[in-house]
Amino acid sequence: MELEIKKGAAIKLPNGYKQTEVGLIPEDWSLFSFDDIFSFNSTSNYSKAEMSDDNEVGCIHYGLIHGIPNSQYNLENGIKYYVSKEQAKYEFVRDGDVIMVDASEDLEGLNKSVEIKGVGDNKFISGLHTYLLRDKKSLLVDNFRGLVLNSKIVKNQMLQLAVGMKVFGVSKSQIVNVKIPLPPTLEEQKAIATALSDVDDLISSLNALIAKKKAIKQGAMQQLLTPPHKGGKRLDGFDGEWEETNLGSLCTIFGRIGFRGYTVNDIVKEGQGAITLSPSNIVNGQLKLSKVTYLSWFKYEESPEIKIYNNDILLVKTGSTFGKTALVRGLKQKATLNPQVIVLKKVKCNNVFLGYIMGFPIIQNQINSTVVGGAIPTLSQEQVSRFKLFVPPTIEEQNAIASTLSDMDKELEELASKKEKYEHIKQAMMQELLTGKTRLV
Repeated sequence: MELEIKKGAAIKLPNGYKQTEVGLIPEDWSLFSFDDIFSFNSTSNYSKAEMSDDNEVGCIHYGLIHGIPNSQYNLENGIKYYVSKEQAKYEFVRDGDVIMVDASEDLEGLNKSVEIKGVGDNKFISGLHTYLLRDKKSLLVDNFRGLVLNSKIVKNQMLQLAVGMKVFGVSKSQIVNVKIPLPPTLEEQKAIATALSDVDDLISSLNALIAKKKAIKQGAMQQLLTPPHKGGKRLDGFDGEWEETNLGSLCTIFGRIGFRGYTVNDIVKEGQGAITLSPSNIVNGQLKLSKVTYLSWFKYEESPEIKIYNNDILLVKTGSTFGKTALVRGLKQKATLNPQVIVLKKVKCNNVFLGYIMGFPIIQNQINSTVVGGAIPTLSQEQVSRFKLFVPPTIEEQNAIASTLSDMDKELEELASKKEKYEHIKQAMMQELLTGKTRLV
C-alpha cells in the first residue's frame, strides 16, 4: 500500500496499517467520532462553599480528577465534597462513566479523564468544571474508557483544539470532533486494559508504600527534632541538655539586599551563565532543577555571598510560598539566587540537621507569626536571624539525627525513582497498545 505525498512521490506504509487523520493504525481498527461513543450528561456547578464534607449525595469535584494519578478511580476510596438530595438535580454517576475536566491550569492536565467504579448503592453527581461521559452504545469495555481518552493519540487532538491563556480547556462543541481509534474486538480492548491496569496496580502500590514511608519519616522528625525536655525521643548513647539559641548565632544569612537586582537583560541562554534558584525550585523541602533561569556570568560573580553551593540552606522570604526551605544537595552547576530567596551559610552545626529544623514547626511557626506585608508577605533577614531553636549539645548527636533522617529520605527517593520508571513504562505501553503498534490478541 502506498500513500501519495507530493506529485511524483510516495511513501510505503507498513504492512497491515492504514493512514488516517490521526495517524497510522492497523487496517482492522476503526476510527470513531467522540460522539459516536460518548454522550454528555448533566453536571452541577456548585462552588466549594455550597458543598459540605458530610451529606447525602457525593459531588465529584474537578480537583479530585486532577489529583488522580491514573485513568480509573474507585469511589469506595472516598471523596471530599457532598450535597443534599435537594441539590442533586443532575444525572447520577454510574459505574463505567468517565468524568473529564473541562479546565486546567496547564496543558498536561488538559481534559484529564477518569473512569469511575465503586458506585454501589450510593449516589454521586459530577461537579463544577467537569463533563460526565457515558458509553452510550457499550462500544468500550470497563477500564478501557479512561485509558483511551488519556491516550497520546487523543491528547494530541485535544491540544490542537485547546483554548485559553491561563486556564486551558476544550469545549463540548470541539470535543465531538475528536476521533478515537478502536481495535476490532472487545476481547482486544480487554487485553489492553488488563495489561495497563496491572502496571497501574504496581504504581498504586508504590504510591501507598511512599505514603507510609513519608508518615514514618514525619513521626521520626517529630521525635528526633524535638528537644528531650519537651517530649522528644533521643537516639541511644547521647545525653546532655539541648541548647537554646537563635539562627543568627548558628549561621550567616545572605540575600540580594545590598546587591544590585537583575533585569531581563541579565537573563541568558543555557550555557551562557549560572542558574538562579527561585521559590519554584524548592519542592517538598528539596531542590528541583527541572525549570531554571540563567543569569549572566557578570551577575553570578557580583558577590561571593550569593553564590550557592551544596549544603547551603535556602529559605523563601517573600511571596505566596514564603517559608519554603531546602538544603542544597546534588548541585552540579554554578548557581546564584532569586531576590525572593535568602541563603544560610557558614553554618556552625550540622548543615543537614539545620536543614531539617528549618522545615520543622519550631521554625515554621515563627515564620508564620512574624511575616508581614499585606498582599505580599515578607520576612527580613534580621527577623530570620532572631528565630529560636534547640540544638543537641554535641556534633556527634547532630550527625546521628541527620544521618537517620537522610537514610529515610534516600529510601523515599529510591521509591520515587522506581515509581517514575514504571510511569514511563506505562506511557510507552499506552503508546504501543492504544495505537495498535503492539497487539496482544
